[in-house]
Amino acid sequence: MADKVLIVDDEPAVLELVRRNLEKGGYRVVTASDGQEGMRALYAERPDLVILDVRMPGLDGWQVCQRIRDMSDVPIIMLTARREEADIIKGLDLGADDYLTKPFRKGELLARVNAVLRRARKGVIDLSGVTYEDDYLSIDLSARRVAIDGELVQLTPTEYRLLALLVENKGRALTFRQILESVWGFEYLDEVDYVRVYVWHLRRKIEPDSRHPRYLINELNVGYRFEPQR
Repeated sequence: MADKVLIVDDEPAVLELVRRNLEKGGYRVVTASDGQEGMRALYAERPDLVILDVRMPGLDGWQVCQRIRDMSDVPIIMLTARREEADIIKGLDLGADDYLTKPFRKGELLARVNAVLRRARKGVIDLSGVTYEDDYLSIDLSARRVAIDGELVQLTPTEYRLLALLVENKGRALTFRQILESVWGFEYLDEVDYVRVYVWHLRRKIEPDSRHPRYLINELNVGYRFEPQR
């Protein structure tokens, strides 16, 4: 059965455009015109993906995203009028999986939806036995467990995939292209800023001082590496 997508947007023209394009792409579509209606549809329809507008009156996209993450890991794509880093970082804090800037092309919409759903189905490559531990940071990839000084750290699915890739290749520099293809998919090979923003966000969660990282090291004009502290 085709995947079901819930679209939440208060602009009727955008709602209809996204609905029509997704249905032509083979998806089943459920729509909601505000945040409250979107939450009701989430409970009733159990979609495989949510496309969520940021700017809505009343219950806005940020609040809806946070409420969804309190109860579900369903993938979320945020729709935003401007691709500002502050909005991306806020979305990461709340657990969004991707962003799409209005106006968008039909092909771009379908490519992003396909990629996010593919990542959700694929999950993380089996990394049983891949672990890391020092006096500060503990990572057990098979158990999906990351802890700082014994306190568990909550990571989004994308953050976990990124950290898993870097730890699996610890001590080795991975290029932006390698990271994008492995974590996001081939549709994202030009999105170098995605890697930078997610690494920055991940540093905030696991580094003792995110301004002076010791684990997630930038290889200038190349990419990143995970540096063991032993």
